[in-house]
This record gives sequence, structure tokens and C-alpha cells, in this order.
Amino acid sequence: MFFYLSKTAGFFALPSNFLITLGIVGALLLLTRCRRAGRRLVVASLLLTAIAGLSPLGNMLMLPLEQRFPPWDDKHGDPDGIVVLGGAIGPELSITRHEISLNESAERVTIIAALARKYPKARIIFSGGNGGLLIRDGNEAEFALELFQSFGIDSSRMIGEDRSRNTIENAVFSKQLANPKPGERWLLVTSAYHMPRAMGVFRKVGFAVEAYPVDFRTRGSVDALVPFGAVADGLRRTDTAAREWVGLVAYWVAGNSSALFPGPQ
Repeated sequence: MFFYLSKTAGFFALPSNFLITLGIVGALLLLTRCRRAGRRLVVASLLLTAIAGLSPLGNMLMLPLEQRFPPWDDKHGDPDGIVVLGGAIGPELSITRHEISLNESAERVTIIAALARKYPKARIIFSGGNGGLLIRDGNEAEFALELFQSFGIDSSRMIGEDRSRNTIENAVFSKQLANPKPGERWLLVTSAYHMPRAMGVFRKVGFAVEAYPVDFRTRGSVDALVPFGAVADGLRRTDTAAREWVGLVAYWVAGNSSALFPGPQ
């Protein structure tokens, strides 16, 4: 039930979806006696869309998320295992086009080629089924393992977790497969902006992992005041960051995260 509620609420939590809905409602009101209110809503929709799409708002929302966890430091020794979260592979497109289709979060999986070589004894768990609400053909795990094999990684080191549909299920199912022993060190690989929520969930289920953030969308604080040259680019960045902030609050309120804004320990 939580999965469907979160997906539905997530749709309306996206600023771009909210703003277009606002504009549509305003346009409909123009056909009624509430024309004045309709005009105000249409104008508000246009102005807010311009702000969300062209101003640095998206970067300002993204920066605290991406900079919450520092780059991983291996001075304490090699990891015993690596958990990679899904979100980088489009299973439906991969099935249709008969090739592995990566999206803008591709670094989640491409970084594994280097990590597998550097830490040859580490086990690798890819956690990702199909989180689609309407189209649910295939799962990410099967394509991820195929991609990892193309990197030359021994299949005996890899486990594909193909049931998870969200971060909560990522943590629960990954822990079951990893069965971490006391003293073992496990890395968690996911997008930097998603790392706070992911770490909070993994801590909540009792799976001690260390953050290995990848897939950065900003260069750092230098981007805090940099506007976007295209409305679509700015809206996408704002949507991505806003969805993550909403997710942090929702997971914490629902008792699925160890903290409201998890950070390094």
C-alpha cells in the first residue's frame, strides 16, 4: 500500500506537475464566473514555472542533498561487499530495443567496473526490480548483471535482487541477501542526491553501510547562483531535488528512516 501511495503522492509533489495542474485549473476557471481567480492562477502558473525552470532554485535545492555525505575514504580497508541501488536502467526500453538502456543515473552501475577491479574480493549486490506504476515489464537486476558480466566481473561475486520497487524494499531485500556479519564493511552506491534518504532507510533496517555517492548533478557551491539556460533543464533539476526532499519527510514521518535528514556518523 505504501508503494502505491508514495508513487501517487510523488506525482503531485513534483513542482512541474503541480504548476501545470495550477495552469489547467486556472484556464478552466476562465470559462466560468470565476474568471478573475482563473487569470490569477494562470499568471501564477507561468511565473512560478519561469522561476522553477530558469532560476538557480533547482541547484539550491540539490546542493544540500549532494554535499551531505563526503566521498568514501578507503583508508580503513577494503569493503567486503557493495550494494548498488537501481534507478539507472530502463527495463522496458531495454526489452523493447534489445540492448541495455542507461539513463542519466548511469554512473550508479558504470562505477562498478572500477570498484570490482579495485576490490576483487568484494561481493556485489544490485538491488532493483521495477518501480513503475503503470508499465512494469522486466526488471533492472537482470540487465545490471548482464552489464556487470560485460565488465569482466565473475558471476559468482554478483547477486541480483529483482523484487524491490522503492528504497525501503532495496534496504530490506539487500540485507536479506547480504546477511552481513559483524565487522563486515559494505558500501552503498547510489546518486549523491539520493544518498541521505537511502542511508536513513538502510540504518533503519539495521544494515550498516558506508556511503559511496556518485552521479553528481552539480559542481558544488559554485552552482548555487547559476541560472538555467532552458526551462526544461531547470524544471527537471527542481523536480529531482523536490521529490527527494518530499521523500525524506515522508519516509521519516512514516517511520521508515532513522532521521529526518540523515548524515555522516
